[in-house]
Amino acid sequence: MTVRPEDRPTRRVSVVDTTLRDGEQAPGNAMEPDEKVEMAQRIEALGVDVVEAAFPASSPRDFEATRLIAQTLKRARLATFSRTTRQDVEVAVEAGGTGNHEVQLVATGSEIHLEHKRGITREQAVREVTDTVGFARALGVRHVSVGIEDASRGSDDLVRALCDGALDAGADCVILADTTGCATPEEFGALVAKVRAWAPRPVRLSTHCHNDFGLSLANAVAGLVAGADEVQVTLGGIGERGGNTPLEELAALLAYKGGRYGLHTDIDTAGMYEAYTALRRVIRLEEPRNKPIFGRYAFGTTAGIHQQGILSNPATYEYVEPARFGRERALLIGRHSGRTILRHLLDQLGVGTTDEQFTELYHRYITGREGSDSEDLAVVRDRLARELAGG
Repeated sequence: MTVRPEDRPTRRVSVVDTTLRDGEQAPGNAMEPDEKVEMAQRIEALGVDVVEAAFPASSPRDFEATRLIAQTLKRARLATFSRTTRQDVEVAVEAGGTGNHEVQLVATGSEIHLEHKRGITREQAVREVTDTVGFARALGVRHVSVGIEDASRGSDDLVRALCDGALDAGADCVILADTTGCATPEEFGALVAKVRAWAPRPVRLSTHCHNDFGLSLANAVAGLVAGADEVQVTLGGIGERGGNTPLEELAALLAYKGGRYGLHTDIDTAGMYEAYTALRRVIRLEEPRNKPIFGRYAFGTTAGIHQQGILSNPATYEYVEPARFGRERALLIGRHSGRTILRHLLDQLGVGTTDEQFTELYHRYITGREGSDSEDLAVVRDRLARELAGG
């Protein structure tokens, strides 16, 4: 018997949401502690495994946000961001405690960062990691992860030394960061496969991919296929420069194609858009038009050919189903709409027309429209109803 890809057993992907840390540190995305608490609750409700709250040592606001979120989370694990210094870890533990807290340390993972950002040697970088991981464990932190920054540009020798040092000191998770978004899926998958061989399970292997080439999702999935257990994401993909792996795109891809990859998540896809709408309100983010899943017109069209197909059977142009993601289909009237949508409106109104009347209406409501703006179907239907009623 042939087993279809969608019927194959799948492996659950762990999801770390870093909207409140990496997403928030990008220009224009700053949040107050109470706003972070609201978003942490919404993000936890989506089913993520870990909520990364903040960089507690960076500011009093981040410290307070961490403290409040640590008291708020009911199921998901709290994560914080720290440099490889004892002082940062002490502050993080003071804010978030040790019971349900993953201390995430950032290690210097490429030669260009060693020389031009830090001005330290490889040996010093490894010593920082081993010392700080050991210190965190001595404080009672059960989960310590080491994020290897710029790992996609680091040499094998450096990445291996950092990985080995972290695990020997007691870390239980290694995060591979494509910090500049420079990797391709083939390159990132190969990196993950190498590190997976150096750090076999039960060590967690996580991906942190940026979107500078628009490849963050593809790289994250390549990493999962190569052996990673976890993906770091943000709502809407917000984050430094081009952003991070978008939670909604990962969840959508695995909802439809997870069988082919042997992967699934437990993310509540129907609740994501409401959470994203709340995030947009909090950080005053303009609504994108064409962003996958969350774009204003991700499930909307003015094209007559598309509308004709959708009215006959939505599957003609909707591979991704809007209701599955808390969205609604939008058929809009514009200059590119066809005769089918006008007939649809007239049928809804229960109105018949002669060929001559129909042609006149088609010209005025469709082809003769001024400008390029489109209108909602219901708005046009109401105006058409008033006209046909003589009002």
